[in-house]
Amino acid sequence: MLAGLLAGCGGSGPKFRNTDITGAGYGEKLSLTDQNGKPRTLADFRGKVVVLFFGYTHCPDVCPTTLAELAQVMKSLGPDADRVQVLFVTVDPERDTPAVLAKYVTAFDPRFLGLYGDATATRRAAKEFKVFYEKREGSSPGEYSMDHSAGTYVIDPKGRLRLFVGYGKAGPDLVYDIRTLLSEK
Repeated sequence: MLAGLLAGCGGSGPKFRNTDITGAGYGEKLSLTDQNGKPRTLADFRGKVVVLFFGYTHCPDVCPTTLAELAQVMKSLGPDADRVQVLFVTVDPERDTPAVLAKYVTAFDPRFLGLYGDATATRRAAKEFKVFYEKREGSSPGEYSMDHSAGTYVIDPKGRLRLFVGYGKAGPDLVYDIRTLLSEK
């Protein structure tokens, strides 16, 4: 009986499988350039679910794993994938040129877009989404890696930040959550 009462205390909104951050006071603005040289904001993708991930192309593990998972999510969505836009925001604009980004993101799915900006624009975008990143010098001169947050954000078709997806969680639960967002009125 107690379980039934507790179950009735939930909100009336959709039940997501990933972390619901609806109403968060961040993740509202993004102003960067895509790998084709086109300036982009979140408003450009209204009407679509946006899946947003911060990383870098020289990442040895987290970034390629996440993008491969997101490519599988797009396949699993079938025709609904046409209503989803995956955005990969580089935290390494020093090495991630438009040409490098174009080759990298489209290797996972030709619909993916890579976004970049100068150091100031990158910091602003990361701060807006509460993403940590930091350059780590390597063992030889000029060699470095980037430490960075490994989560993914999901923005609904109305442009509202709705979900946080932890690293390694971009699978069937994300497919379910995206379909839930696409079905909202």
